[in-house]
Amino acid sequence: MTDKDKLLDAEALAFHANGRPGKFQIAATKPLTSQHDLSLAYSPGVAAPCLEIAADINTAYDYTNKGNQIAVISNGTAVLGLGDIGAAAAKPVMEGKAVLFKKFADIDGIDLELNTTDTDAFVNAVELMTPTFGGINLEDIKAPECFVIEQQLRDKLDIPVFHDDQHGTAIIVAAGLINAFHLTGRDMKSVKIVGNGAGAASIACVELLKIMGVPADNIIICDRSGPIYKGREGSMNQWKSAHAANTGARSLEDALVGADVFLGLSSGGALTKSMVEKMAPRPIIFAMANPVPEIWPAEAKEVRPDAVIATGRSDFPNQVNNVLGFPYIFRGALDVRASKITENMKIAAANALAMLAREDVPDAVADAYGGQSLTYGEDYIIPTPFDPRLIVAVSSAVAEAAMNDGVARRPIDDLDEYRRSLSARLDPTAGTLQSIFERVSANKKRIVFAEGEEERVIRAALAFRNAGYGHPILLGREHRVKETIQRLGLDGAEDLPITNAKISEHLTEYTDLLYSKLQRRGSLYRDCQRMVNLDRNVFAACMVSCGHADALVTGVTRAFQPSLEHIRRVIDVAEGSKFMTTSMIISRGRTVFVGDIAVTERPDAEEMANIAVALAAKARQMGHTPRVAILSFTNFGNPESRTSVEARRAVEILQSRDVGFEFDGEMTGDIALDYDLMKSRYPFCNLTGPANILVMPGLHSANISFKLVHQLGNVSVIGPIMIGGAHPFQIVQMGASVSDIVQTAVLAAHDAIR
Repeated sequence: MTDKDKLLDAEALAFHANGRPGKFQIAATKPLTSQHDLSLAYSPGVAAPCLEIAADINTAYDYTNKGNQIAVISNGTAVLGLGDIGAAAAKPVMEGKAVLFKKFADIDGIDLELNTTDTDAFVNAVELMTPTFGGINLEDIKAPECFVIEQQLRDKLDIPVFHDDQHGTAIIVAAGLINAFHLTGRDMKSVKIVGNGAGAASIACVELLKIMGVPADNIIICDRSGPIYKGREGSMNQWKSAHAANTGARSLEDALVGADVFLGLSSGGALTKSMVEKMAPRPIIFAMANPVPEIWPAEAKEVRPDAVIATGRSDFPNQVNNVLGFPYIFRGALDVRASKITENMKIAAANALAMLAREDVPDAVADAYGGQSLTYGEDYIIPTPFDPRLIVAVSSAVAEAAMNDGVARRPIDDLDEYRRSLSARLDPTAGTLQSIFERVSANKKRIVFAEGEEERVIRAALAFRNAGYGHPILLGREHRVKETIQRLGLDGAEDLPITNAKISEHLTEYTDLLYSKLQRRGSLYRDCQRMVNLDRNVFAACMVSCGHADALVTGVTRAFQPSLEHIRRVIDVAEGSKFMTTSMIISRGRTVFVGDIAVTERPDAEEMANIAVALAAKARQMGHTPRVAILSFTNFGNPESRTSVEARRAVEILQSRDVGFEFDGEMTGDIALDYDLMKSRYPFCNLTGPANILVMPGLHSANISFKLVHQLGNVSVIGPIMIGGAHPFQIVQMGASVSDIVQTAVLAAHDAIR
């Protein structure tokens, strides 16, 4: 064992032992803060759902967590390459699997370790506990017992049963091969495949590939005794016999002569360079043994630089990682209450994974992998585990396949809506913004992306268009934009509209507009010409003001204040308004608007009242009923302080206006957000629920608060959102991701809909 391995082991032990031992805990989903809550959760109220389920067992999905809970079950006989270590020693792995279900698909996984190697006892135990679960994930059970256990449970149970070691691996391998065949110009019906290893995963891979169209005679499986051929008698069983090939090859090396694909699910070093040399041109090598692959990628490339290679390791391209499959397969199966997982559901998952790898990769994914450039090609044929689009792509494909196969007991009527709900399941901002996305898609606007030469901006513009949100315009030098598109390999980006001062027909119009605004503020006509020619924010703002675009997005390369200053040279404040910003904070199903976070440094009472009115209008525009709290460090004069006077006066100003929304103050943040606390201490407060708009007493407190919450809290933040312009524009924060830019462009487009 190396020093690095020893260090990792020590770190892992500390990770599992520190704090609360293990990797997850159970949390209540209903309030349990009063005697009444307890009477509903338990006796006597709990009798009502019990009786409903007794009358109709299917209502267990309505009144319990059955529909979102799966069992992760093992007996520890084939653990993570560690072998038969027993049920108790398998628990850390099963806990880890449960955590992955929650992390990637919001499924509650419960690990169960069964202390038996008796197949019948195992099956009986699982069968007896199935009223608890919506699905069964079998894990780390040795072959051939795993085949028997899975088949018997599939026959006995009416919920999905899935042995991930078999089918999870097969699905990811199939996805990778679909793309490897695509890149190398191969047809599945004519490829020659050699597999090394005849365990559960290998046999599952072969079975799935045959179902997908690879002829049975084109696949040879090898085990420790060599190729499994028809008539072989030694080291055979019924599962090997089912895949015996009609071949004269009697060694792995013989079988690999002219082979297109090597599937390694065996042991380290099993594939030699001389064997690789004998394979077909552009060989496809999946060396998946862990931790040492059948051949190291560098060794294979030495003799076959044209090889497409995948491994089971995360430190090489194209990792075959089961986490790409099992969470999302179960998510789709649970959501339609599937009675089983069919072959077509597996194929649908494989195809969805393959197609996802061909799409442009979000920044969040590249960031999770140290900023690597992930572009579809021989080093990227399989998506990465932290791609947030997996839940939508795979789960919806599985759910649709279940419906087509007739095993869905709760079919989904609107698959588009289902996909949106999947996105919102792990990203609360998606659900909050969904109605806005729909409105923007139905009223497509022209959005100018002012920093159009930037890689992230180009990718955001393409994503904006591909999602159907509107018509992007890139502002930048055409040759620079096209060079970046070509370097990134962005399919479909070649025809994105590009404009700049050099090619625009509207320079005189823009200069005249700017001069009319700045001529009494110290600027000469030639100064305005220079600004239009050289400043992209000024040029973009002129485009919007003159009706050549509907809104603009900027801020990726320049700080907020300078960006706003340059845009304000062109775009005026809307009549009766002023420039200000808000940020939406989304946490545990609640959305709160905070403002002003970027423009007004020390608002007086009148300005606080105006901020309240503007934020209330923005909240209404985004589908919320406004309840405004004017914040301070005091509550209704306790303690008395001269610094809270402005907040108190702001409330008086709002009282003198017919604003049409609830408001009150001055109050502290905890009182504003905790309605029970508010009513118990201040029953006279005018709010009928917790505040969802917080008017802050100053720019410092607003900006510091929302950034602290963003960094420390389990929240999602949208913003800053610009308010008050005569024409719509939005400014992202410097370093914004592609997703942030797209989201901001959608908000700008929404503002442009009149």
